Amino acid sequence: MNFPEIQQKTFLLMLIAVSLAFGWILLPFYGAVFWGSVLAIIFTPFYRRLLITMNQRRNLAAFTTLLLCLIMVILPLTLITASLLQEGLAVYQRIRSGELNFGAYLQQVMSALPTWVVHLMERSGIGNISELRDALSNSVLQGSQRIATEALSIGQNTFEFIISFIIMLYLLFFLLRDGAILTAKINQAIPLSMEHKHHLFSKFITAVRATVKGNIAVAAAQGMLGGLIFYFLDIQGALLWGFVMAILSLLPAIGAGLIWGPVAIYFLFTGAVWQGVVLILFGVLVIGLVDNILRPILVGKDTQIPDYVILISTLGGMVLFGLNGFVIGPVIAALFIAAWDLFSTANENNRNSGS
Repeated sequence: MNFPEIQQKTFLLMLIAVSLAFGWILLPFYGAVFWGSVLAIIFTPFYRRLLITMNQRRNLAAFTTLLLCLIMVILPLTLITASLLQEGLAVYQRIRSGELNFGAYLQQVMSALPTWVVHLMERSGIGNISELRDALSNSVLQGSQRIATEALSIGQNTFEFIISFIIMLYLLFFLLRDGAILTAKINQAIPLSMEHKHHLFSKFITAVRATVKGNIAVAAAQGMLGGLIFYFLDIQGALLWGFVMAILSLLPAIGAGLIWGPVAIYFLFTGAVWQGVVLILFGVLVIGLVDNILRPILVGKDTQIPDYVILISTLGGMVLFGLNGFVIGPVIAALFIAAWDLFSTANENNRNSGS
């Protein structure tokens, strides 16, 4: 349809306005929409295989894929979350009662430091042990209160969570069933060449699948290994600390070490030498090796994003979007690199054709 120039501009403004309004309407359920879309991208290859097996019965194939997603992903996560909330609240109660006193642990470490180290810290302005102890105790108490508050809010907002969960499953079913049709419509609407659209779509899908599957595999492996070594060393709250290590391992290179490192230092400075040595060796050679081997294979190799870009984009994504940012950040980084590759290639072709 040929519009005069003013009508075309008016139509484009209206298109942008209604698109923004639609996004605003979806904003309250952004998490449900986001994870429904992500799970659809991940499970679509399985849905397509089922579609062939079930003689192109789209509803049955989508419903079967949805059940598989529930059994493999959502049900285990629900059970783990329930156990973690229970253990997290128990740890919070021990911190409040003084049974777990991180300030006292810091005091033990500081008392074991050599005199020259203490003098060096004093000259650097960080030698006031009581201030450090109080700051650590307050930080831990505030963090545990935050965890307890979040746990209670989940219980209080059960209805809202159930609604979001149902929306996610409902959307997942239709994205699986009608995903090819929706993709074709989006592909048709984007005003780019077919080559550019295919390149960007493939980069987007590859980045989502590699980021989710790769990061979750690394996080699960590091969290499980960290929890096991904490359990073996008889450290309280092994399940909770394993989960925290799994979450932190979403940050490449530095993640899980933020938990096991300070614990190993505490062991060494308080006389539990063999526990500290075992934890350091296990952390570097086993937990760290998982990150160094699996992440480049599962994430960096497929997305072709350098490790430092993955780290920065993951950190930035999690700051802006919370936990969802561990997917959003690297995906945006992958699209950024793909778009600039296309731009530089187009410029190079134009220069070559001009010469």
